Order: sequence, then structure tokens, then C-alpha cells
Amino acid sequence: MPTPPIDLPQWSTASYGDTADTSPMELSALGAHTSTCKMLKGRMFAARCAAEAMHGFVAGRMVTTLVVAALLIGVSSFIF
Repeated sequence: MPTPPIDLPQWSTASYGDTADTSPMELSALGAHTSTCKMLKGRMFAARCAAEAMHGFVAGRMVTTLVVAALLIGVSSFIF
């Protein structure tokens, strides 16, 4: 029994005889992306990277993080 062909997306990068040019929507998206990149490279870039990494770590381990935080608070309340 022959297997049916898999329908893959048919991408085309040809300009079909026209000049290869960007559309206004593509230029707008590129401008938004570059302005976001410029804004992210400010003074607080390293702090934002660290905060994002910490958020990713904590969000994946929410219950464990809450238990550890509760234990730290409990232990510190006995010490001080």
C-alpha cells in the first residue's frame, strides 16, 4: 500500500519578475523589534536578565520554592 505524500508548507522566495522589496508591514515590524532591542540594552539589562532567569527557575518549581521560603522564614524567626 503506498503511503500518502506529506503536505509540507510550500515556501517561495521568488519575486516572480518583480523587484525584491520589503513590505511596509515588514519594515514596521523590524522597526518595532530594533527599538525594543535598543531599549533592552540599557543600564539595567543585566538586572533584567537575572530577574528573568530567576523567574523562570521559580515558576517551574513553585511548590518547592514556597516550602523553602517557609522553612527559611521559620528558621530565621527562631534565630532572631
